[in-house]
Amino acid sequence: MLRKFKESHIFSSIFVALFLLFIAGCATSPPKNASNLCDIFHEKSDWYDAAADARDKWGVPIHVPMAMMYQESSFRHDALPPRDYVFFGLIPWGRVSSAYGYSQAKTPTWEDYIRETGNRGADRDDFDDAIDFMGWFIYKSNKVNGVSKWDAYAQYLNYHEGWGGYRRKSYNAKPWLKDVAQKVKDRSLRYASQLKTCEEDLKSGWFFGLFD
Repeated sequence: MLRKFKESHIFSSIFVALFLLFIAGCATSPPKNASNLCDIFHEKSDWYDAAADARDKWGVPIHVPMAMMYQESSFRHDALPPRDYVFFGLIPWGRVSSAYGYSQAKTPTWEDYIRETGNRGADRDDFDDAIDFMGWFIYKSNKVNGVSKWDAYAQYLNYHEGWGGYRRKSYNAKPWLKDVAQKVKDRSLRYASQLKTCEEDLKSGWFFGLFD
């Protein structure tokens, strides 16, 4: 009897552990259809709540940071920059930058965000913190460089080059970056149009929350 109880207890523990791993994987996995903002928020309704909170806090339209986040990480919570290589590109040696997470925030900028906002428990692999960070950065780009919070093109250039780099127009030496910024702008406009068709449903929240 005792042996059966122990075996049953072990089986139950394994089942619970596997179930928790499955739930964690679902929670952090990228949305299935990242090309449609409504589908993203229907699948992950808590993301809409976090994005709406960032909008209300920083005055940032939802579609701009979401388009920038897609470009940076494709909504992967543990995204990392490419590896750096030494000895004629043969040996991997760390990463090309300290960027990490949904927003690909670099460590020094993330630390500035924490210091200014007091959000000391923030993690770069947490969506709520990442979208709040991007809202803060877009807000700061508006204050520092006078870039409209709705201008996804210029906001992305600020995000990539930094506020000083943007002022120096360092992006002019990087035609590829301008192309990427245009893609971010185009995606943001698609996201904006899509959000108009579903935001009322998302605001109600309760129905889609049943499927989280």
